[in-house]
Amino acid sequence: MTFQTAHLGPVAADESSAIHFPAGLPGFESCRRFTILHHPEQPALIFLQSLERADLCFLAVPAGVLRRDHELAISEEDLELLGFPPGHRPDPASEVMALAILSLADGESPTANLLAPVVVHVAARCAVQAIRTDERYSCREPLVVEEAVCS
Repeated sequence: MTFQTAHLGPVAADESSAIHFPAGLPGFESCRRFTILHHPEQPALIFLQSLERADLCFLAVPAGVLRRDHELAISEEDLELLGFPPGHRPDPASEVMALAILSLADGESPTANLLAPVVVHVAARCAVQAIRTDERYSCREPLVVEEAVCS
């Protein structure tokens, strides 16, 4: 199907690739179907576009791109919403994708929300915003470009 978006124009969205948020997103609980769109010139940028509201689109990056040492923390309740059995710890390399939502406010440096990344169960096409209970990361992590070290 072709879906009209407010920011990206018309986009093709296959219904089978839709991602379902069983609990919605905080502040957007009524929006439960999204699709992931990739930026053609910046492959690390991901658009999380609502399939229910043309004007609702989040800019995100994989959490591991921002912090190579990123550690995912998912509550038992969120694991259940994602469709995992109790006690299962999903493999971040193959079972889930953690996306940090970016904040781009005028006059401020861009930041990323690593405190509550969007976690997608890739096989089930199901997602939650997994809010950490510790203070390891913040919701306003500065974007830092890690420099390569040559020896």
